[in-house]
Order: sequence, then C-alpha cells, then structure tokens
Amino acid sequence: MNQLAEGSTRTLADRVFSRLQDDIVRGEIPPGSKVSETELAGRYGVSRGPLREAIRRLESRKLLEREVHVGTRVASLSFEDLIEIYYVREALEGQAARLAAERMTDQEVAGLHRVLAQHEQQQDIREDTAYFQREGDLDFHYRIIQGSHNRTLIRMLIGELYHLVRMYRYQFSTTANRPQKALHEHRRIVEAIEARDAEMAELLMRRHIGRARENIEQQAQRSPQ
Repeated sequence: MNQLAEGSTRTLADRVFSRLQDDIVRGEIPPGSKVSETELAGRYGVSRGPLREAIRRLESRKLLEREVHVGTRVASLSFEDLIEIYYVREALEGQAARLAAERMTDQEVAGLHRVLAQHEQQQDIREDTAYFQREGDLDFHYRIIQGSHNRTLIRMLIGELYHLVRMYRYQFSTTANRPQKALHEHRRIVEAIEARDAEMAELLMRRHIGRARENIEQQAQRSPQ
C-alpha cells in the first residue's frame, strides 16, 4: 500500500488531492478510466472522507467528471477537441509571450530563469523521458500567461481547461527526445522575452506549441485504430 505521510502540516485531504492529481496528470490513472473510491482509499491508505473531498476538488478542476448511473471517471478530450485547443493555444499563448516581452518586470523574467533551472534538475528531463511541470508558478507556460498582464488572456488560458490541458501536455511530453527539445525551446522563449523582442517571443512560442501539436498528431497516427 502506498500510504501518505501523516506528519505534513497540510491536511490529509490536501495530501490526497495532491497525490491523486499528480497520478491523473502523469497518466497513472488514464483519461476516461473509472475511479473507485475503495481502490483509491487502499492505494493512498486513507479513509473515504478526505478522499471524497479530494475528488470533489478535482471535479471542480475538470479532471474528474461524475456521470449519472456510471460513476466518476477521469476526464478526457477527443483527439479532435485536443487539436482544436492546441490551435487556440498557439494563437493566444503566442500573444501572451509577445505581451510578456513588453510587460514582464525584470523580477518576473528572473523568475522564469529560476523555474527553468529547477526543471533542468528534474531526473525525467535529464533522462529525456518526460517533462513534468507542477501547476501554477512552477509551470513555465502559466508564468508567461500571468506575465502578459492581460486579464482576458489570463482568464481564457488559465480557466477551467487549464488542468485538463496540463494533463495532456505532460502525457504527450513523454515522447522520446521531446522533453529536452521542449526545455531548449523554453530557454529560447525566455531569451527573447528578456531581450524585449516581442515579435521573436511570439514566434518562438507559436512554434513551440505548434511542434507539441504536431507531436500529438504523429503519436495519434502511430497508435492502433
């Protein structure tokens, strides 16, 4: 049994929530799969109370969805919906990068460098097997969107689909040789932002997300129908 440590200052529900969210984002509990409270309680070594609270919070983040007469499942997007979202991301996050180059403070740019420095130390990135970014300020894309200082863009890109898209971002980043390439692309985007080259920052972000979309399309083509 993989039990959660009891000594943390966080509540037990917080810890269950964090573990369950990570397992979903990493694909250890795959999209579309049905979740069993009994199995999850055994998996994390907790009672039903904190587990149900964690499940409710993940439903609000759109990572879990409850279906009448079916139960709770891990949310999933169709291939077509996912590709459509990536086209939208390409346009909107490109604009966010342009604005970030114009509006981010020097302190915020330094924060981007610190985040990438942390990412470089991750074992999965060093081994070029996966690129797992935690949510919020530890997420490179999240920081740039916030750095645009455009409330509409922030609302559109860090809204209800943020956590669901983050799940697919991680799972498709496990393609061989993609994590190191993605990290290199991130570095170049930060260089453009730091140089206050808005046009280049937008171009590099659009290319970065476009390559991620192409990676998804190629994997889909290789998958058995």
